[in-house]
Amino acid sequence: MSNTVFIFPGQGAQYVGMAKDFYDTFPIARETFEEASALLSYDFARLIFEGPQQELSLTKNSQPAIFIASLAILRCLEQRFAGLKPWGAAGLSLGEYTALCASGRITFADGLKMVAARGLAMQEACLEQKGVMRVVLGLAPEMIAAHLPSDVWIANLNCPGQVVIAGSESMMSKAEEVLKAQGAKRILPLEVSGAFHTPLMKSAQEKLRPLLTSIPLKESPVIFVMNVPGDVIRDTSAMRDNLILQVASPTQWEKGIRKLDELGADLYLEIGPGKSLAGMNKKIGVRGATLNIEKTTDLTQLETLYATS
Repeated sequence: MSNTVFIFPGQGAQYVGMAKDFYDTFPIARETFEEASALLSYDFARLIFEGPQQELSLTKNSQPAIFIASLAILRCLEQRFAGLKPWGAAGLSLGEYTALCASGRITFADGLKMVAARGLAMQEACLEQKGVMRVVLGLAPEMIAAHLPSDVWIANLNCPGQVVIAGSESMMSKAEEVLKAQGAKRILPLEVSGAFHTPLMKSAQEKLRPLLTSIPLKESPVIFVMNVPGDVIRDTSAMRDNLILQVASPTQWEKGIRKLDELGADLYLEIGPGKSLAGMNKKIGVRGATLNIEKTTDLTQLETLYATS
């Protein structure tokens, strides 16, 4: 397990009750939730554990909620398994901030501040520019790009056969019609409130720029793959630039994972709610195993690995 990559989910993975078993089992998880509530002056534990789902899924809430839940689980792992450190780290969209924290480049407090501001700015942009997102299955990115109408863009290049498009509500039905005619197997709605990673998020990008520019980023030996280039970024100023660009630019998740695979990743730990990244890794065909750490019962997988390594 020398080349372990920590990967973290993005918005859409949230659900009422996520990380509750860690909260109930590990004092450090409770401390994480309490720290977050104190920093944001809001009881996120209550929202995450009691809902309602509609309130939790608001962009301004879901982004910090997923960040808090993922970091609480990560801290439990670090405490339970002495010496468990990432060789590499990556996160999908919002998860990129969790990965920054996991790699030691930002503090929990600074990461939470950035994520809370990001969620609020993106929600405000959603109200200004009504947008939607759809998952397109079974059509190559090149084919999709060649047939999208105006005001609809590719937002996420996740894995083979799965591309997310986003854009204005008014043009999405036309996009779906055209892509189905080109052979798309299925087109599914995403449970988000706007057209993330497109030009419709430009106002959020500009609101976030001053904060993202001001937060200090530390040097770290952990390999860090970022969404916008889908490649390793080592320079902290370039990391900052990519965080800003990411708000209104497509994410290159598949490309980034292939880079980590090429560099020798031998184990991926998806830490946080949901199992979508593990599913993407399977479709990408990574050489190393992927373990999903979402529930306390998932810890037995790591215990088995530690016992045999």
